Amino acid sequence: MTEKIYTPDEIAQLLQISKHTVYELIKREELIAFKIGNKMRIEEKEVEAFKRKNSTRVSSGRSEGASVKQNFSARLAGSHDILLDKFCQSVHQDSRIPVTLQTSFIGSLEGLMALYRDECDIAAVHLFDENTSQYNLPVINQFFSSAPVSVVRFTTRRQGFILPKGNPKNITGWESFANGNLRIVNRQKGSGTRQLLDSSLRKHNLSPPSIKGYETEESTHYGAASMVVNGTADVTIGIEPVAHLLGLDFLPLAEESFDLIFKWTGKNKQALNYVLEHLQSDNAFKGTLVPEGYDLTESGKVIQSPAAEII
Repeated sequence: MTEKIYTPDEIAQLLQISKHTVYELIKREELIAFKIGNKMRIEEKEVEAFKRKNSTRVSSGRSEGASVKQNFSARLAGSHDILLDKFCQSVHQDSRIPVTLQTSFIGSLEGLMALYRDECDIAAVHLFDENTSQYNLPVINQFFSSAPVSVVRFTTRRQGFILPKGNPKNITGWESFANGNLRIVNRQKGSGTRQLLDSSLRKHNLSPPSIKGYETEESTHYGAASMVVNGTADVTIGIEPVAHLLGLDFLPLAEESFDLIFKWTGKNKQALNYVLEHLQSDNAFKGTLVPEGYDLTESGKVIQSPAAEII
């Protein structure tokens, strides 16, 4: 009988791991592969040998032949998102993931700068490029033209006006700001939402000084929307899920890609592989009530990645 030969994609599905991990196993020669042209292939006997080598036998309450589990750490910085909060919690709560994930929500641009300076391992971003009308990729490619980074879709969501229930000020669009009577609460400089606001003001020939409350800043969507709830502001720009959670009205402006940028190094690649595998697994949001307004269709999809040999 002819022995089956697998592709790296098939191995990833068979072992329920990411393709990045498959290439890493091949690179470390823990999984033996051969090349046909520039394509990697793995024989069935090598898959079985790998499985035997990594299997454990339970005896006297402990695993024999298993190494002591190593704990890894990774740093995530960038834009705040309530579903990202829940994902980070799921990483910490899943005993199968030996990763401590440290988070710092400092805004999309600051997160990207921190990643550039190697002050974090993952950046959470939603940055709109006015020249191309695209999210994230144009900006990321400027920062990391040759660095080993992967762009991974976390979620798609909508940004828009968050308004009091019933929209008492009858806000219909940017033209409603022309009379200068609306009070807004802004997001901090460097945030993707602040970028969307400033871009929209320029597009509609509205000057920031003419907008009441433009200098009032909040660091999270929830904090900004709470000021609409208590009447401190008439409107803010934020994401649809927060509007639903607080019982507010929502008027959409843009659909955006909220992505995670993984920067691979020799020190962090094992930790990042664990995080990526978790995002791509069925456990990422298991038991989580996903708020209305998120689209997880492409969650975990690698949008852009460096060559396998780089990582």
